[in-house]
Amino acid sequence: MELVDQSSVQSSHCSTEDCGRKSHHSDKVKNSIVSRLNRIEGQVRGIKGLIDKDTYCDDVLNQIASVQSALNGVGKLLLEHHMRSCVIDRIQEGDTEVLTELLTTMNKLMK
Repeated sequence: MELVDQSSVQSSHCSTEDCGRKSHHSDKVKNSIVSRLNRIEGQVRGIKGLIDKDTYCDDVLNQIASVQSALNGVGKLLLEHHMRSCVIDRIQEGDTEVLTELLTTMNKLMK
C-alpha cells in the first residue's frame, strides 16, 4: 500500500455541509488513483481475453486474484485519505455520524 504524503493532502474535505459529499483529492492522490484504476481496467480486459482464448482456469483465477488485490490497494489509499481528511474534518465540525458511516464502509471493504 502506498502511503499518502501528508503535504499532498490538502486542507479541503468532503463535509456534507460545505460541498455536497464531494471529496477533494490533491492532484498527486487523484493521479495515483486514476493510474491504478487504468491498470486494473487493462487487467480486466486481459482476463476477458483469457476467457475468449479458453485459457486454463487456474491461470485466469490467478489473474482475478491480482485484480482483486489491486482494487484492495486503491480502496486502502482512498480509505487512508478519507480518514485523514474527511473523517477528521467532520468530527471537528461536531458530526459524529461520520463514525457510523466509516464503520459501515469498513465492514463492506472487509467482506
